[in-house]
Amino acid sequence: MTDNYAVSTRAEPRSWYGELTQPGKRTFWACFSGYALDAFDVQIYSLAIPAIIATLAISNTDVGIIATVTLLASALGGWFAGILADRFGRVRTLQITVIWFAVFTFLSGFAQNFEQLLVCRALMGLGFGGEWSAGAVLMAEVITAKHRGKAVGMVQSAWSVGWGAAVLLSTVLFSLMPQEEAWRGLFWAGLAPAILAIIVRRFIQEPEVYTASQKKLKASGEVVRITEIFAPSMLGRTMLLSLMTTGAQGGYYAIATWLPSFLKTERHLSIIGSGGYLAVIIIGSFFGYVTGAYLSDIIGRRKKFMLFAIGAIVTVVIYTYLPINNTLMLFLGFPLGFFASGIFAGMGAFLTENFPTRTRAAGQGFTYNFGRGVAALNPTLVGIATATMPLGKAIAIFAVVAYLLVIVAAFILPETKGKELAAD
Repeated sequence: MTDNYAVSTRAEPRSWYGELTQPGKRTFWACFSGYALDAFDVQIYSLAIPAIIATLAISNTDVGIIATVTLLASALGGWFAGILADRFGRVRTLQITVIWFAVFTFLSGFAQNFEQLLVCRALMGLGFGGEWSAGAVLMAEVITAKHRGKAVGMVQSAWSVGWGAAVLLSTVLFSLMPQEEAWRGLFWAGLAPAILAIIVRRFIQEPEVYTASQKKLKASGEVVRITEIFAPSMLGRTMLLSLMTTGAQGGYYAIATWLPSFLKTERHLSIIGSGGYLAVIIIGSFFGYVTGAYLSDIIGRRKKFMLFAIGAIVTVVIYTYLPINNTLMLFLGFPLGFFASGIFAGMGAFLTENFPTRTRAAGQGFTYNFGRGVAALNPTLVGIATATMPLGKAIAIFAVVAYLLVIVAAFILPETKGKELAAD
């Protein structure tokens, strides 16, 4: 892709960011900010779990159900948003989803019982899933093929920034306020992303490859059907991509949802203490995203996925299953975050490159969010498993199985590194 939206005509440093025009840079920061705020709104729930259990008098299974329902809703929202993004535009869909998840995160802070929190988090999940579908496609379509893995991977690194902001705010609130008030304050802070929607609508443009595709379809009078991603020529690829995303997200959610509780209940760390451990994991997460983003353009998407899946398996087993001391756990937090999060770098680019422009957002939305829907079972299954085994062991078992799926799917799928996007 060589349009003026993606490549600057001015003499700038030879880097993927330097080659973007001003509209392209605005798109990057809009997508980066949206994903960071998305992460913030999602991660505050896992950080608030112990306080929610105490305040609302619910069980581990209950909080696992809420997490699972939220992810199932996000799977539905992500696919639906992908369909909307193909039909009405990437930018408009991104704006709507950001407002949606911000409002329902805010309302979650007013929940008085399990049922109310379940409904609010489920509705929040619709927007949470949709934001990724619109933002990832938007960024992937405004960047050149040789830098797509890096650029989209860097957008995904925003997850660690949002996660870090959630941990920081959680540490402050729980240190200054009673826990029954602090967790509500966390959710109320989730309204902040709504401001981003105004900026997105005013300053961000649709990718040229998308607008060209829409003009071509309009001129031909052809009607795009979302079922095209299940056509015989695409079905095998759609299913393998869904399997890969199921594994990556299944491993991540088994770890991320329950890790704060694991540190507090099995390692007996305080709020401040567990915050330090989470900080190391989040720093590792950021470097994992950045490293994975660059590796996906250097060694290819498939090899990068398999490498990070193997690293995640080894690290999570040592971290949660083996009897290690707290000092070693602190240092192991870096590779745990590095591999568990870094595996997602390049995924947005890989999914984008596997579908034609006419159904790209719908295909990417379905495969990523099908994986999220199935992976959504892991938080509940881990919670249920704690009735018969330690929490750390349960996390390890479900994470390892999930990452094995990534290895199998990535081994079979074709490599797409360097693929140019067309207005098809």
